[in-house]
Amino acid sequence: MTFLLSFTFTVKAQSFLSLDSCRALALANNKDLLISNEKINAAHYQRKAAFTNYLPNFSATGAYMRNQKEFSLLNNDQKAALSGLGTNLAVPFQQAAHEIVTAYPDLAPLISSLSGALPALDQAGNSLVDALRTDTRNVYAGAITLTQPLYMGGKIRAYNKITKYAEELAQEQHHGGMQEVIMSTDQAYWQVISLVNKKKLAEGYLKLLQQLDSDVEKMINEGVATKADGLSVRVKVNEAEMTLTKVEDGLSLARMLLCQLCGIDLSSPITLADENMEDIPLLTTDPHFDLSTAYENRPEIRSLELATQIYKQKVNVTRAEHLPSIALMGNYMVTNPSVFNSFENKFKGMWNVGVMVQIPIWHWGEGIYKTRAAKAEARIAQYQLQDAREKIELQVNQAAFKVKEAGKKLVMSSKNMEKAEENLRYATLGFKEGVIATSNVLEAQTAWLSAHSEKIDAQIDVKLTEIYLKKSLGTLK
Repeated sequence: MTFLLSFTFTVKAQSFLSLDSCRALALANNKDLLISNEKINAAHYQRKAAFTNYLPNFSATGAYMRNQKEFSLLNNDQKAALSGLGTNLAVPFQQAAHEIVTAYPDLAPLISSLSGALPALDQAGNSLVDALRTDTRNVYAGAITLTQPLYMGGKIRAYNKITKYAEELAQEQHHGGMQEVIMSTDQAYWQVISLVNKKKLAEGYLKLLQQLDSDVEKMINEGVATKADGLSVRVKVNEAEMTLTKVEDGLSLARMLLCQLCGIDLSSPITLADENMEDIPLLTTDPHFDLSTAYENRPEIRSLELATQIYKQKVNVTRAEHLPSIALMGNYMVTNPSVFNSFENKFKGMWNVGVMVQIPIWHWGEGIYKTRAAKAEARIAQYQLQDAREKIELQVNQAAFKVKEAGKKLVMSSKNMEKAEENLRYATLGFKEGVIATSNVLEAQTAWLSAHSEKIDAQIDVKLTEIYLKKSLGTLK
C-alpha cells in the first residue's frame, strides 16, 4: 500500500510542470541538441588530431616477396669458366710445362706438383660459383620510419587554427539551437496557458447563456418574451458549445505538442504551474536596447565570424600546398637476404637519417588560381557576416516595436474588459427589470467574451514578445 501511494505521488509530481522544468526537459530530450553536442565532441577530437601533426610520426612497414627466379651476379659463360677452371688450364699448362722441363730439367718436380694442383682449381671455381649465388627467390624486408615535419608552408599551423575555430563554431551552433528550443518550448507552454484560460472563459460564457436561456424560457411561459427571443438565445448556446469543443480540442493538441517538445509520452496527463492563475504575471520589459549586445551575444553573428576566420585560414592552407616543404626522416631497415656481407640468408639491417625537401616548380598557375578561389570564399563569408548584422539590426528593432505594441494592446484590452463587464452588468440588470431586450443582452455577453479573449491574447503576446526580444538580443537563457 505504501509503495502504491508513493508511486502515485511520483506520477502526479512528474505531471506537474513549471516553465523551467519544461525548458529543462526539452533541452535534455531534443534530438537536434544531442546531435549538435556530438558535433562538439567530434570537433574537439579533430582539434586534438590536428595538433599531432606537429609531432614526429612513426610507421612500420613489412613485406615478403616470392620470386620465380633468383638474381645472378654471373652469367652462364662465367659460371662455366669458373666451374672448369682447372680443366681449361690443363692443356695450356702441359704445353708450357713441357717447354720448361725441356729447357730446365731441374724444374720437373715442381712442374709435376703444379700439375697435381689443377683439379683443386675446379673445386675452388665451383665453390666460388656457389658463394656468388644470391638465393633471392624468398625476399623479406622491413622498415621503421620516423618523419618529423620541419616546415610545411604554414599548413599545419593553419589547420590547427581551423579545427580550433570549428570547435568554437560547433559550440555556438549548439548554443543557438538551445535558444531555439527554449523559444519553441515557451511558445508551446504559453499557448497551453492561453487555451486553458480560454476554456475557462468559454465555460463561463456558456453558463451565462444557459442562465439566460433559462430566464428567457420562463419569460416565454409568462408571455413576456417571444419564441424568437428563445431561438436566438439557443442559437448562441449552440455556438458557445461548439466554441468550447474547439477550445478543448485545441488544448489537447497544444498539450501534445508540449509533451513532444519535452520528450514526454503524448498521452501523459500534464498540469502546468500557471494554469490556475487568473492574471498572468508580467515582467516590465525595457524596449530600449543596445545593438552591440546583440552583436556580442547572437550565436549567428559569432558563427559567421568564426566561419570568416576559417575561410581565411583555408587561404593559408591552399597557399601552403604550393610552397616548399621540409621534413626530417629517419629509417631502420632490415632485409633477408642481406647484402652487407655478400649475400646471406640472414636478417640484417642499418639505419639512415636524412632531410627531404619538396619544392613545387611549375604547375601552370594552379596554386595562384586555387588561392584566388579561396580568397573569394573568404570574401563571401565576410559579406554574409555584414548582411547578418544588418538583418539582426532590423530584427531587434522589430522585436522592440512588438514589445511596445503588445504593452499598448494589453492596456487597451484591460480597459475594454472593464467596460465590457460594466456593460454586461447593466444589460443583465436591465433584462431582469424588463427594460432591455434579449438581443442587447446577447450583444453585451458577446462583447464581454471578446474583451476577455483579447485580454488573454494580449497577456500572452506580452510574454512572447519578451521572449522574442531576448532571442533577438541573444540573451535568452
